[in-house]
Amino acid sequence: MFKNFTSELNPHQAYRMKKLKRQLERAESYEEWKSIALKLDEESGAQEWKYDNTSEYFDAELISHRLNLLKKYRTQDRIVDLIYILREGLTYDIANIGHPMLFTATYVGTKKIIEDYVEEVSHSLYYLVSSNCNGMSVQERIDFFENCQRAYGQPALMFSGGATLGLFHSGVCKALMEQDLMPKVLSGSSAGAIMAAMMGTAAHGEAMNILQGDHFFSDAFHFRTLSEMLKGNGGIADVKYLKKFLVENLGDLSFEEAYKRSGLHVNIAVAPYDSVHDARILNKFTSPNLLVWSAVLASCAVPILFPPVRLTSKRYDGVHTPYMANTRWVDGSVRSDFPQEKMARLYNINYTIASQVNPHVVPFMQTDEERYRKDVLSMPERIVRHQSKVMAMELMDFTRERMGRIPPIRRLLDHGYGIIDQRYYGDVNIVGKYNWRHYSYMLQNPRPHLFRLLQREGERATWPKISTIETHARIGKTIQHCLDLLRFHQKYAVKETSDVAI
Repeated sequence: MFKNFTSELNPHQAYRMKKLKRQLERAESYEEWKSIALKLDEESGAQEWKYDNTSEYFDAELISHRLNLLKKYRTQDRIVDLIYILREGLTYDIANIGHPMLFTATYVGTKKIIEDYVEEVSHSLYYLVSSNCNGMSVQERIDFFENCQRAYGQPALMFSGGATLGLFHSGVCKALMEQDLMPKVLSGSSAGAIMAAMMGTAAHGEAMNILQGDHFFSDAFHFRTLSEMLKGNGGIADVKYLKKFLVENLGDLSFEEAYKRSGLHVNIAVAPYDSVHDARILNKFTSPNLLVWSAVLASCAVPILFPPVRLTSKRYDGVHTPYMANTRWVDGSVRSDFPQEKMARLYNINYTIASQVNPHVVPFMQTDEERYRKDVLSMPERIVRHQSKVMAMELMDFTRERMGRIPPIRRLLDHGYGIIDQRYYGDVNIVGKYNWRHYSYMLQNPRPHLFRLLQREGERATWPKISTIETHARIGKTIQHCLDLLRFHQKYAVKETSDVAI
């Protein structure tokens, strides 16, 4: 879509835009990046698109109608009507305003009417907390906002696998935290499990220290000699070194203890080695006593690279005990890189942010423009992608019928099914840009120069998505802030009453 604005530029404009794009690539912070991006939108004429409500991707008429009603009821102090209209549309993508194509035309922002609507919903919610709203008690307001929170839901951030390339995730976290956009629900598989666990076991206020990188510098990969591998009972890499790294950095915390420490919901994806049952996500609800380092170790057990592992729980008295002792587990990304549906049921997720660096996935990822194009020229690629997937599945079915009784082949086919049949996209996608050099990083032990390189790549990949995430997150953050204010007021009022009584 952006190309449509640049097709009729004069040579002088084209030169200025080329110069701005070079500056954008060299930006050292999000603030600098955003300033240049806004100039690019202005130079290209893309800003004019924001004021044109014509679009096939959302219902502008509905948004305009609701926007006018919200302003009217708020300015006229019509509390009951305002609450009614707010409750009627508490979803981040009402009238399809969350559609990805609405965030591809400009570097920063979306349609002006959508931005105005989100702004007005936030103003209306704050009005119900303010002293101007006299028709509701504090408890009634708390009840209202708690219902709003349940109706609206919350976001989740998902980290893919990718071995050492997973250091990219640290840049994603850094960029989101600097803009106060870090979700409270995290999931990870393989390398992504390490990132999620690092964040989820850090005490309040320590997360940014984790992202400095000191905790990542370790010999997590130690490759075994050929004679050791010929003896069996292991993979290419020695799992003892990875286990030592995880225990040192994640501590002896169970999932329940980790949540109390960080306030973050950590979800680790693992898959059973023998495929008797489906992949699972481990968290404070499904496995509260399971040790976080144990779950991450299992999620990192990439077949061939590491051997399958058994899980370890911590009993009420601190003694370590086996968890599902007869089952061995492997890398969760082979079956469930992004466990979106399971998390949605547990945490009331409304949208997901996916940080994707898996080396077998990134080269095939499509941009939002490519995925949602509706023109005739996009049809051949859609057909080829769909038919390729169908043919691969049918080939595995054919092989299973003839050779499925052989355990190694059956496991290989099950893993193949998982890799081909799962969904690798979130609602917002932050994807690494690869060249051949990146594949040489995959199994390197993290070192300062490599950490800084991949973290910066993660930051730069996140900056273009910030305005999208801000738009999605604005109303949810407002609801949470209103609840915090009301609960503080209620607590202070109760304390004041008790002091008077004394």
